[in-house]
Amino acid sequence: MSSQTRQQVTRAVKAIEGKKGEDVTILEMDRNSGAFTDYFVVCSGANPRQIQAIADEVQKQLAEVGQRPNSVEGYTQAEWVLLDYVDFVLHIFSERARKFYDLERLWKSARKLTPADLAKPSVTAKLPAAKKKASAKKAPVKKKALAPRKAARAKTGTRTKRPQTKKKNRKSA
Repeated sequence: MSSQTRQQVTRAVKAIEGKKGEDVTILEMDRNSGAFTDYFVVCSGANPRQIQAIADEVQKQLAEVGQRPNSVEGYTQAEWVLLDYVDFVLHIFSERARKFYDLERLWKSARKLTPADLAKPSVTAKLPAAKKKASAKKAPVKKKALAPRKAARAKTGTRTKRPQTKKKNRKSA
């Protein structure tokens, strides 16, 4: 997750706050969750006009830095407006729609961030190095003791035979 993406999300959040968007939540998506983007920004508007005004302001602010949404959904109805900027997706909900869809619960594996957190270096950007250190510290794996039959096979290179048991034929009634 690049610092450029984090700056764009920060700019979007400031635009939301400028239009009095409510209950702003930033979700940093977990890489293992199958999410198609790095961040979700979720907020609420009090009415359709405010929801559209928030969407307009976010688009205006991001257009100033050369970013245009890949797609815009729901703008006309303004119950749930979605602005897809590929690296992050902005969801602007009415109160009713937000409670109904409850994206925060649906994506509960995501890490909740505050606007101040976006200014800090990303924790997930450090994961690959942390994984390398953890794997380097692992103790060597001990081999399991072979079962007696496998041990004999390994020494002689031949298979030992199992005792045969007779199968009973059952007649159907």
